[in-house]
Amino acid sequence: MSADGRPKVPSLSIFFPAYNDSGTIGSLVIAAHRAAASLTPDFEIIVVNDGSPDNTAQIADELARTYPEVRVVHHPVNRGYGAALQTGFAEARKDFVFYTDGDGQYDPSEMTALWPHLTDSVDLVNGYKISRSDPMHRIIIGRIYHHAVKRLFGLPVRDVDCDFRMMRRAIFDRVGLERTSGVICVELMKKIHDAGFRIVEVPVRHYHRAFGRSQFFNFRRLAKTAIDLLRLWVELVIVRRHRPARPVSTREPLRRSPS
Repeated sequence: MSADGRPKVPSLSIFFPAYNDSGTIGSLVIAAHRAAASLTPDFEIIVVNDGSPDNTAQIADELARTYPEVRVVHHPVNRGYGAALQTGFAEARKDFVFYTDGDGQYDPSEMTALWPHLTDSVDLVNGYKISRSDPMHRIIIGRIYHHAVKRLFGLPVRDVDCDFRMMRRAIFDRVGLERTSGVICVELMKKIHDAGFRIVEVPVRHYHRAFGRSQFFNFRRLAKTAIDLLRLWVELVIVRRHRPARPVSTREPLRRSPS
C-alpha cells in the first residue's frame, strides 16, 4: 500500500540488449518510454550496448542525456547475447522486468498487453509470435529449433525463443543464468519452469528486420548453437544440476554512462 492508503503500482525495469542496432534503438527506447509511462510512474529503461562497433553507443548515450529514466551499460567488447541478458537482469532495480531485442523485430509498445497478466498468481508472461516475419529458410530453421528444444527440454511453452518477456525480478533470487550465447533463452525458460514459477503466454507481433543483419543464421553459428544446446541439455536434463544464482561475471569491466 502507498502512503495514502491506495494500492501500490508495481515498478518496472525495461532493458534492450543491443548490438549494432543504431538504426532502431532510438525509436524502440522512445516507444518503450511512452508505453511504460502509461503503466506505472516508477520505471527505468536500460540499454545494454554489447560492444557495438557502429553508432549504437553514441545514440544510447544521447537517449540517456535526454530521458532521466534511461541509462546505458556498455560492454567494452562484444560478449555475446547471453552476456547482454545477464547484464540487463543484474542491472534491473524494479519489481518487474521486461526485455526485448534492440533490432526492432518486436514492438515494445505491446508490453502493455503483457502487464495485465502479471497477477499475483503469475511470475512470468511469455510472448509468442503470431506469425514470423522472416525469410522462409529462417522460418523453417526456427520451427525445427523450436520443436527440438521443446521436446529435449520438456518445456510446455508455445515459443521458447520469443524474446519478448515480462517477469518478476525476484525470480533471479532463485534462478542463476550462465550461458553467454543465444541458448540462454532455453536456459532461462528451463530453469524458471523447473523452479516451479508460473508462466502464461500472450500473442505478440513479429516484424521484418528493417535494419542490420541477423547474427545467428549462418552455418558456423548454427553448429555452435547445436553444441551449446547439447551441453545445456546434459547439464539441465540428464545431470539436473541447476546451479545457484550468482552475479554477472566481472572478468570484463562494465562502463556506465551517466543518466
